[in-house]
Amino acid sequence: MPTHTSKSMTPARRAYNALAAQRVTRGIVSLGSALLLLMASTGRADDSGWQYYGGDQGGRHYSSLEQINTENVADLEQAWVFRSGDMETYGQEMLKTSTQSTPLLLPPAAGESLVYCTPFNRVIALDPGSGAKRWEFEPNIDRRGDRPFRCRGVSYAEEMRVSDAGQCRHRLYLGTHDRKLWAIDAINGKPCEDFGDQGKVLLYGEEGYVPGDVSNSSAPVVANGVIVVGSTVVDFVRATTPRGTVRAFDSFSGKPLWQFDPLLNYANSGSANVWAPMSVDEQNGLLYLPTSAASPDYYGAQREGAGLYANSIVALDLHSGAVRWHFQHVRHDLWDYDTPAQPILFAWQKNGEKIPALAQLTKQGFVFVFNRLTGESLWEITEQPVPPSQIPGEHAFPTQPKPIAPPQLLNPFLMPADAWGLTPWDRRSCAKQLASLHNLGLFTPTSETLTLMYPGSLGGPNWGGGALLGDSGILLTNVNNVAFTGRLIPTPQDIDPQTKKRDHPAAGHRMQVTMDGTPYNIEIGSLQSPLGIPCNPPPWGKLVAVDLIGGTILWETALGSVHEMGPVTAPFHIEWGTPNLGGGIATAGGLFFIGATMDRQLRAFDVANGETLWQVTLPIDATATPMTYLYRGRQYVVINAGGHHMFNRGYGDYLHAFALPRQSEATSP
Repeated sequence: MPTHTSKSMTPARRAYNALAAQRVTRGIVSLGSALLLLMASTGRADDSGWQYYGGDQGGRHYSSLEQINTENVADLEQAWVFRSGDMETYGQEMLKTSTQSTPLLLPPAAGESLVYCTPFNRVIALDPGSGAKRWEFEPNIDRRGDRPFRCRGVSYAEEMRVSDAGQCRHRLYLGTHDRKLWAIDAINGKPCEDFGDQGKVLLYGEEGYVPGDVSNSSAPVVANGVIVVGSTVVDFVRATTPRGTVRAFDSFSGKPLWQFDPLLNYANSGSANVWAPMSVDEQNGLLYLPTSAASPDYYGAQREGAGLYANSIVALDLHSGAVRWHFQHVRHDLWDYDTPAQPILFAWQKNGEKIPALAQLTKQGFVFVFNRLTGESLWEITEQPVPPSQIPGEHAFPTQPKPIAPPQLLNPFLMPADAWGLTPWDRRSCAKQLASLHNLGLFTPTSETLTLMYPGSLGGPNWGGGALLGDSGILLTNVNNVAFTGRLIPTPQDIDPQTKKRDHPAAGHRMQVTMDGTPYNIEIGSLQSPLGIPCNPPPWGKLVAVDLIGGTILWETALGSVHEMGPVTAPFHIEWGTPNLGGGIATAGGLFFIGATMDRQLRAFDVANGETLWQVTLPIDATATPMTYLYRGRQYVVINAGGHHMFNRGYGDYLHAFALPRQSEATSP
């Protein structure tokens, strides 16, 4: 356990003081600035709930609650468990699911229920104190198609155009796998009849797409009477995928307001969709889109140029959809480096200056920081030369942007001398593999020669994003750190359509993916020793604390144990880190909670130094982001545990809640 210096000081204040002290000793800010930072970070009004997917509309993944803190977190116990019934209802279809939902706690006027969605888009409302079910909404989705089922969350808004006593004054919005946008009453779960057609709006027309070609994963954004919906689009598969058009609707009627196509006039491409969560600055009427890659992901000869608004952060006017500014962090993407995470909105405070800011994590492990009103970068951005492509007709963009600070969250430099192994035998095998790879560093284009892809298409950071400690400018994020390899294979003429793959490679597997309409397929997989162990040194998943203001890494630690990943489960944890999908949350209690790993653990870390203060074993991997709330004087931490199809480690339908023992409530801060 950490050493505490003052019993009169709250755990949150001690944690922030520790981080501020690190800044002072590094010569980054003055003591006065550090104290100002501390006051700004901890002086917010107490929020008892978790009303948005990311904690707030700016995706900070932060709670000001501190009943559970560094001093008592070791006493956390299970408060309740709820099972949705998906396992019993859907059976073998669970093999195509990823359980990713983060619940919301609705305000008292909206019924004060804990609400979440299952991978099949069922919306369930629970009693926050007991986990007892209050109501359920079943959209009866069309489950055809090859794409996995997932639902990261629903969105809540109070509709002021409805009378206080009217139905659907308080609304939940849900985007479904079969591309419908639903509005339902937050109090009883019934569809809002005045929204669209009996509560739903169709998000596509007669394009001929089957469910899964275009679907939804992240929750819609709702603000100032406008609801905005992105999409997930089938990866790889073909040269011209569906367009990644973002659509906005009136939150009361469902009437279309505007739409935005990130690849307007790029006729030979598609996608650049927004599958990650969006953010909104309600006060300034700005919407922030994290856009993905253009299709096809690994071959760009048919889509010359930078890619317009693909692989970008795009700031739109919330009410008109007009572009206010944008920044493209990958030009002419050949690596599937989508913008994977929700933009984080915060107040940049440095040398007495306060700027409305936005931090964006990328799969490459970069953190870009901008003035969110103007798009001006708050750290200088340099141009990194990129190796040319070896593929005929392919023109890799000559440079890619790189911020001078903060440092890249993983080191993509991997040479034969860096090979790792449990024994000299498998280490030599890894060194030999590395020596044979086409490897010119980050942004090496894939070719017909096996090429290092580090980081691979899972990142680095992914959709779990990061958590900001208040407005401190200190960001905590989980990072994947496993090297992949890939190569382009001339398209076989006799490939069986039934063998076509349509998603990312599962952990530890190689796969070949078709790109119909191009001369190539792509083969991708992790770089492993003959023992099935990654060839790059551990940790293979880690948690990193980044000082956005000072531009430094404060600390990092392994995230995950590999004790269950071998052919035999070890009787003890081996903290070498694992691939991870999901995110974490930070609290004013000085804690960072996260599941996400391939070891069934939910952990609480000390935000000051990365020390693990508590962990619990769940029945299934929790590849979702937790949340926390205060209900009737008791703070709860809740996480969805149902597994992920890419991990292939089992499935479930559990929602777990943890709290301090009731008898300790009277003495907790």
